[in-house]
Amino acid sequence: MKKGQIVKALSGFYYVKSDDEIYQTRARGLFRNTSESPLVGDIVEFQIENETEGYITAIDDRKNFLNRPSVANIDQVLITMSLFSPKFSFYLLDRFIAYAEMHDIKPVIIVTKTDLSDDPELVSKIKETYSMYPVYFTDKINVNEDLLPIFKNKLSVLAGQSGVGKSTLINTILPEAELITDEISNKLNRGKHTTRHVELIEIAGGLIADTPGFSTIDFSAIDKYNLMFCFIDFNQYSVHCKFRECLHINEPKCAVKNAVESGELAQSRYDSYKQIFEEIESRKERY
Repeated sequence: MKKGQIVKALSGFYYVKSDDEIYQTRARGLFRNTSESPLVGDIVEFQIENETEGYITAIDDRKNFLNRPSVANIDQVLITMSLFSPKFSFYLLDRFIAYAEMHDIKPVIIVTKTDLSDDPELVSKIKETYSMYPVYFTDKINVNEDLLPIFKNKLSVLAGQSGVGKSTLINTILPEAELITDEISNKLNRGKHTTRHVELIEIAGGLIADTPGFSTIDFSAIDKYNLMFCFIDFNQYSVHCKFRECLHINEPKCAVKNAVESGELAQSRYDSYKQIFEEIESRKERY
């Protein structure tokens, strides 16, 4: 019996790295009787059938996992947004951040294509709005060297809208990765889904998963009472709200709304919170 980490899942096979060797494995039939399936990033036990093939027999407890992208034991989500083409969206970024916080995964913000737009006011606004998170600006030619240390001893997941340059970013940092890239579709102003499977790639002393870009995020696993905790910049103000269970929507003497009105909290962040809150509320009404 050996132990290793799944580094790629493709066509029903799981490729497990153990002692610097890669083994092609399948999941034992016992997993068919449970709701659990192996994911890239899982630490697993497996049995060798021959020199390079085997069967997964057990999955270690996960510290977290995502369904989209399907990866387990994640240390940080690198939320990649472009400054231009597609146009930067505060709301979309806030959705990705809330999604990461919901799963107790550290968000790291990477803004690409800074060479395609000269908008210092937008750059300043991004830095100010997201000062509570690491924020990096880069382009396809000049990668921010400060990015490299963030990968060390971490399992990172790339997330972001299609066409923002996720694969291009990794190709620039790690040319030997040879990830597939594609041009923006002028018709849709968004990229084509060019990444075909989930795979962990060694990078700067850590691992990173390259996954298809996506813009639809599911908040069905969270209720309206816990959403506020996914907006961590609200925390320092919410403790001063009149009501302990203030939802920061219609309640009087809400310190969060007061902070927005005074400019201490970004209006865009609060607007994003309200939109997601309404999305959760409308889901409740439907069911």
